[in-house]
Amino acid sequence: MRLKHVKGSEETVENSPLVTKNPSENKGQWAKVFAENKPIRIEIGMGKGRFIVENAVKHPEYNYIGIEKYTSVLVRALQKVEAMENPLSNLTFICMDAKDICDVFGEGEIDRIYLNFSDPWPKDRHAKRRLESREFLKRYDKILKKDGCIEFKTDNRILFDFAVEEVEPAGWKIDKISYDLHADASMNEGNIMTEYEEKFSSVGNPIFKYIISR
Repeated sequence: MRLKHVKGSEETVENSPLVTKNPSENKGQWAKVFAENKPIRIEIGMGKGRFIVENAVKHPEYNYIGIEKYTSVLVRALQKVEAMENPLSNLTFICMDAKDICDVFGEGEIDRIYLNFSDPWPKDRHAKRRLESREFLKRYDKILKKDGCIEFKTDNRILFDFAVEEVEPAGWKIDKISYDLHADASMNEGNIMTEYEEKFSSVGNPIFKYIISR
């Protein structure tokens, strides 16, 4: 699906104080970016930001970083935060390509990684671009703390099966898994839906989720 360009999004992102510029300069020092030193959780490919913004509101005990490659999408998240009555001191955004994540975060700097409704890259030759591929799991291994974990949600069964198959070869293990998240009382407890999740589940699509660690 072609991404709709939002006029002026590049300038808006560049000028927004909510976006951390030159993020590689903070590698290993992200605690200094926030008002308080708390565990850092990131969402890669955050889309319009509903998930990470709601997490930042409901869980002030953590700092959050939303990562999005496209300014036309990131600008929607900025609008959400700017419209809020109370500012969030535990949330910042980065506009970047996820493949460069090891240039931005230091070893063991991240507490948890969220992957929500990632681009499935359906062609086999593009498998390495999938955020759940073993190539990306190797990257996450470098930036996650030892007891950190990854949470992944999608409605795409083919992508989910691929992701599950990648876990063991990459040296990770599945802690929890559900093939119908919203019907799973335990895993769905405290679940915050993304825009896509609400859309797809409303028409009866099951949501798949795993939590993995090393």
